[in-house]
Amino acid sequence: MSTITFDTLKFAQRLEKAGATREYAIAEAEALADVLSSGTQELVTKADLEREIAPIRTDLAVLKWMVGMSLALSTGTIALLAKLFFILPH
Repeated sequence: MSTITFDTLKFAQRLEKAGATREYAIAEAEALADVLSSGTQELVTKADLEREIAPIRTDLAVLKWMVGMSLALSTGTIALLAKLFFILPH
């Protein structure tokens, strides 16, 4: 999982520069840090997704092979039946 780095001091200083009181700036920075840290457990990286998708890709490859073989065998069976139907006397 991924983590987010958040500089609360820099954020509070920017709020103070913009006209917020020191107490408000500190409270806002702490609240935002709490929100960001609580949400990072749910973030997924590209590597996490690749790890989760790898088995699905393998299953899809096998499924494509099986469908291809099924179509080939079905086509062969239909061709054989058609040949037998038209060659044998009725």
